[in-house]
Amino acid sequence: MPGIDAMRYFIAATLLLTGIIHLLPLSGVAGPERLSALYGIPVAEPNLEILLRHRAVLFGLLGAFLVYAAFCPQYQAIGFVAGLASVVSFVLLAVAVGGYNAPLARVVFADMLALVLLVAGGAALLLSRRGA
Repeated sequence: MPGIDAMRYFIAATLLLTGIIHLLPLSGVAGPERLSALYGIPVAEPNLEILLRHRAVLFGLLGAFLVYAAFCPQYQAIGFVAGLASVVSFVLLAVAVGGYNAPLARVVFADMLALVLLVAGGAALLLSRRGA
C-alpha cells in the first residue's frame, strides 16, 4: 500500500533529520575554539573544556543512534524516546535559566525544530503500529 510506504519514509526522515541535528555539536570534540564558536562562550578553563567536549561525544552517540534507528524499525520507538528526552530537557533548561546568548538561541531553535520532528514522527509511528 502506498500510504504505508509514505508513513515508513516519513518516520525514517524525522529520525534522520533529528539525528543530523544531534550530530552537529560533535564538531566540539575538536577543541575549545570550536566549542567557543558553537556556543558563543570562551572555553579557556580546562574543566569546562572537558565537560563540553564530553557533551559533544554524547551528542554524537545519540545522533548516530537516531540515524541508525531511522533505518532499523525495531529501534525507532526508543530513538523517539531518547531524542525527546534530549530536546525536551534542553529546551526546559534553557527556558528555566533564560538569558542565553545568540549562539545558544540557535541551539534552542534547532532543538525546537527537532521536537516538532520527533513529535510528528513519533505520532506517525504510533499510528502505523495501531493500523498494523
